[in-house]
Amino acid sequence: MPKKIDKPYVLRAAEFVYSNIIKIKKQNPEINNIQAFEIFMTTKEYDILSSGEFHDNWFLELKNNKFVDSISKKKINDETLRLLELQKDSMVKFLLKIPKLYYTKSHFPLEISQRAFDHLWRVCESYEMWCKETNQENLIHLNIIE
Repeated sequence: MPKKIDKPYVLRAAEFVYSNIIKIKKQNPEINNIQAFEIFMTTKEYDILSSGEFHDNWFLELKNNKFVDSISKKKINDETLRLLELQKDSMVKFLLKIPKLYYTKSHFPLEISQRAFDHLWRVCESYEMWCKETNQENLIHLNIIE
């Protein structure tokens, strides 16, 4: 059994997305990854991530805990916090959501929706690459990088 390796903090959001997409696929075994991503983009979890609330809640928890992460039990330094702030800003920017404008009349995703989809896909690819590079193969369920 591979030894447990701490995930980098920047993968926390990726793991959130990844685990929610896995949950969607388990509830709908007949759908493919693309459809699962599209469903995720309609969930309250997506809204939490795209609004910045995911990071804001985490930052508040860290502040209240003297910047000691509740999962790793380690203190997060200023440089990592700045990196997480940048991650939050990019999530908000790339996952911008405009209600009821996901598809055009021709049923092709709007550019803004496609950009959000592509960003989520890259986030999940990063998570799988980390899993593969650290021999955490048991955490790979979507097989995006195959």
